[in-house]
Amino acid sequence: MSPKKSPHILVVDDDKEIRLLVARALEREGFRTSLAADGAELFRIMERGAIDLIVLDVMLPGKDGLALCRDLRAKKQQTPIILLTAKGEEIDRIIGLEMGADDYIAKPFNSRELIARVKAVLRRTQQPAPNETRSQPRSVVFDDWKLDLARRELIAKDGVIVSLSTGEFDLLSVFVNHAHVVLSREQLLDLAKGRSSVVFDRSIDIQVSRLRRKLGDDAKDPRIIKTVWGGGYLFTPDVSPA
Repeated sequence: MSPKKSPHILVVDDDKEIRLLVARALEREGFRTSLAADGAELFRIMERGAIDLIVLDVMLPGKDGLALCRDLRAKKQQTPIILLTAKGEEIDRIIGLEMGADDYIAKPFNSRELIARVKAVLRRTQQPAPNETRSQPRSVVFDDWKLDLARRELIAKDGVIVSLSTGEFDLLSVFVNHAHVVLSREQLLDLAKGRSSVVFDRSIDIQVSRLRRKLGDDAKDPRIIKTVWGGGYLFTPDVSPA
């Protein structure tokens, strides 16, 4: 039996020095790397073989990292993405997550922090979520939706597949497995990601906001994922095996 290959990381940055710096840090930890300077090169590399995670700079020539992140998710490409950004404002981080990124790191960054975030995201995406068990059904239905837990897909009533990021799927899986139970933010973090992941992996509130939008849940008066002030969140629909 051939040994399992180490994860393959694609580093996308128009700054050659940063590409090489990130690649060297990743390779010292045993990761395989490919390098791209722009979006066109990113897609060419992805067509050649499987990529386990993308480290994607926001400030790129041509299409920027946010637009590329959105394009990847629109193509149903679920490869986890960590954004590199020189901007520190909260709004820029939120926009990146809204586009479907799994995490971000601001420049300048420490290589040890980058490695920690890469490993944390890979732990979430390469292992079953903590709330998933062998007795869990392959699919469940709630409201007008079907969640395929095996394929990690959210399917609308008309059969259209709604793209979910890794974080969104993990969080929705927790909700359907704990319907009608008020869960605090700390409980959601534990169940969706586990304390083995790093706490700075982005806020539950942002993930809930993104889930509500994709489920067509009115943010001002949500009926699927309700906010319990001082308590957390409550998933209200009945859930049953598909």
